[in-house]
Amino acid sequence: MTAEQIIFLIVGAVTLASALMVVTARDLVHAALWLVAALFGVAIVYTLLNAGFLAVVQVVVYIGAIAILFIFAVMLTRRQAAKDTGPALNQNWWLGALLAVLTFGGLVALLQTWSGFSKTASAIPSGFDAVNELGTALTSPAGYVLPFEVASVLLLAALVGAVYLAFNKK
Repeated sequence: MTAEQIIFLIVGAVTLASALMVVTARDLVHAALWLVAALFGVAIVYTLLNAGFLAVVQVVVYIGAIAILFIFAVMLTRRQAAKDTGPALNQNWWLGALLAVLTFGGLVALLQTWSGFSKTASAIPSGFDAVNELGTALTSPAGYVLPFEVASVLLLAALVGAVYLAFNKK
């Protein structure tokens, strides 16, 4: 195994462990910090794939903006969440776990017949401008502009909701 493969395996394991901690942490601030660790692991994987621009975007946009937005929303709603003394786990947690296992099994069965695992990626042409192609894909009407804008509106709505909950006088 090469050093790059070893680094990939270590980063992959840490990223998966961090993602697991995001959904199992009891404290919301800790879950947000584990999310930052998982997103940073994804940025390292982008770096290993020689996608430096995507790694920088991952750090700046997802870690620097979205994760911090989550932390602020948690901090603003912390007083409200402390008043709720409901059960820590949903009574039907086993149903969610069963659906997750069934979905994972279905994906494994589906991907076993896929020929993409045995193929290698083609070499990138020397004049290829990845940043220009990404910009075109994100901003062109035929590309991903609608999902990109919907995600930004959802995040804005979450922040407005957190501010409303934090300053709601009862």
